[in-house]
Amino acid sequence: MLGLSQWLQQICHVDHFVLFVYEGNHRPLPLFDTFPPDKRHVYVEDYQVGPYLLDPFYLACTRNQAPGLWRLRQFAPDHFYLGEYYVTYYQQTGLTEEIAFFIDLADGAKAVLSLMRSTCSPAYSRDEMQLLDCAQPVVEQVVNQAWELARAHAPRPAQDLDYKIREAFDQFGAHVLTAREQEVVQMLLRGHSSASVAEHLAISPGTVKIHRKNLYAKLGIGSQSELLGLFVRDLAGQRDDPEPLRTAV
Repeated sequence: MLGLSQWLQQICHVDHFVLFVYEGNHRPLPLFDTFPPDKRHVYVEDYQVGPYLLDPFYLACTRNQAPGLWRLRQFAPDHFYLGEYYVTYYQQTGLTEEIAFFIDLADGAKAVLSLMRSTCSPAYSRDEMQLLDCAQPVVEQVVNQAWELARAHAPRPAQDLDYKIREAFDQFGAHVLTAREQEVVQMLLRGHSSASVAEHLAISPGTVKIHRKNLYAKLGIGSQSELLGLFVRDLAGQRDDPEPLRTAV
């Protein structure tokens, strides 16, 4: 994978690479990254604890997104770049743009090789995107080989924590919120505006506003940032004695 990243760097500048495999309800499995330790803590270790459930690339995989090269903004909800997930997991480490190769793997798994740029780098141009798109066959071959090698050398960890994380998201606030309020919370966490929530749930923006006010009161919070903080703390409660996560190159 290091050789592939170096080859792609000859096509255009990339500040950071990260390769995740998404397989069923498992947590994302990191196969490769070029992050320094401080950024790796945020973009790999913290990400696996549960924030991946809010990631537009992960959500695209759950919808069986076709292989190809995609920009994050093609999948992001309307308020994604204003939301706390983006502020927490992108801006604090100085990354501003992410594109990714989507690759189909054996047994229904999907790989996403992200190419990230920081604030000091320009956005990927149309010409750069076209050149990278031509590299898709090579990327697919190398990533498939890396996945087969990883599977041959180490089994995937037990699913217990994976299940707990998924259940924590699905049941977030269930002890005090109605089913509709839970739907609203999940969409807000993923970066939807009130108007977008209203459209997706076929309710009026005014109704969304009421739901939002009520759920904030029930959860004892007053802002979107507090909502994300509560969600992350709730997920952290699922990590009692977690098993180590396998990484492979």
